[in-house]
Amino acid sequence: MNYQQTVEYLFSRLPLFSRIGAAAYKADLNNTIKLCDHLGNPQTAFKTIHIAGTNGKGSVSHMLSAVLQTAGYRTGLYTSPHLKDFRERIKVDGKEINEDFVISFTENIKPLLEQIEPSFFEITVGMAFSYFKEQQVDVAIIETGLGGRLDSTNIITPELSVITNISFDHMNLLGDTLEKIAFEKAGIIKQNVPIVIGETSAELKPVFLNKATEVNSPITFASEERWVTEWDYKDHYLVTNVAHHLDDDRKTYHLDLTGLYQQKNLLTVLEALHVIKQKGFVVEEKHIQHALAHVKKLTGLHGRWEKIHTAPTVVLDVAHNEDGVKQIVQQLEHTTFNKLHIVIGMVKDKDILKVLKLLPTYAAYYFTQAQIPRALPAEELQQQASLIGLHGHYFTTVTQAVKDAFTKAHAADLILVCGSVFIVGEVENNFH
Repeated sequence: MNYQQTVEYLFSRLPLFSRIGAAAYKADLNNTIKLCDHLGNPQTAFKTIHIAGTNGKGSVSHMLSAVLQTAGYRTGLYTSPHLKDFRERIKVDGKEINEDFVISFTENIKPLLEQIEPSFFEITVGMAFSYFKEQQVDVAIIETGLGGRLDSTNIITPELSVITNISFDHMNLLGDTLEKIAFEKAGIIKQNVPIVIGETSAELKPVFLNKATEVNSPITFASEERWVTEWDYKDHYLVTNVAHHLDDDRKTYHLDLTGLYQQKNLLTVLEALHVIKQKGFVVEEKHIQHALAHVKKLTGLHGRWEKIHTAPTVVLDVAHNEDGVKQIVQQLEHTTFNKLHIVIGMVKDKDILKVLKLLPTYAAYYFTQAQIPRALPAEELQQQASLIGLHGHYFTTVTQAVKDAFTKAHAADLILVCGSVFIVGEVENNFH
């Protein structure tokens, strides 16, 4: 098989959560343990940092990877899902896994696939660990796929665990209260391994403290260690001043990830770096400064308040749940534009109305759907939106929706594409 055939085999042969949803979710670690045993437990060959959370885990993973790369560590990065190409999920020093490895790994593992019938995600976790071992990485940033306690990645014993935040998402699998969701995410907290919590609240803090106490894990809350004193936009950067509660020292960071929500992620990253430096990692302030100004270039991160066109401005953001869309709406309040056009598509297993109710009624809407079975039909999305005063036409492809918005927008307008990772992934960057 060539690369394309291999990826198609993986997509079609194995249950894939991003395509079909809950039916692909395996609520235990047995397959991953069997698979990694078969591979010689490659995950023990390098150090890891484990990252979970409802939102922000992708940004935090990429920011940490950028810093460690800049500090001279050979750095693996495992994230999901991908936007355009499967290989985006597995990177070393910002470079995607090579096609030959994907082909050979899949060929070699085929007999086991027939035997244990793993999910797509379980296979990609095994592939990532094997690749990182072959590439002799010093450290790998491992992002959970879903939840934490029963996530396929949760067979590692990391140097540090990080939970970015907790909000409502995947309630059908993780629980219908924030406490239940927090309990699942807290499942990545390991015996004697430090844990950094990004954002928390009075009702969720005990969930993390109880788990950390149970396994003797040193715990810190990033939002209690540092805070943002002021911020501004300058020369395409989000310029953020950060204070630390122990001293009067103020540090200024230029972020190339310009969404305002990145300030919360920045505080999480800074605390994570503080902890791993205590564990022997050598990271200097100059490495942090350079890396945070070049995250996109160093790691290839896309789809986080990403401006891909001007006049009209076109912005992509993978926000897809209640908390993510709240952050988007806050961003819009700090963004200058004449008229707002929103291209939106969602998947069926989200709380659609809760998300739609957050969006502004003054925008022109272009309802659409990604080309996956999980996608909510565009016409159905339009009907639900119209009930709460959001109006616009529906389009059966993302390309048609974006094209129509681009045709109708004037130079001073803003076109925002959001609602699903898969919607952003299908945007063709060929505006004219």
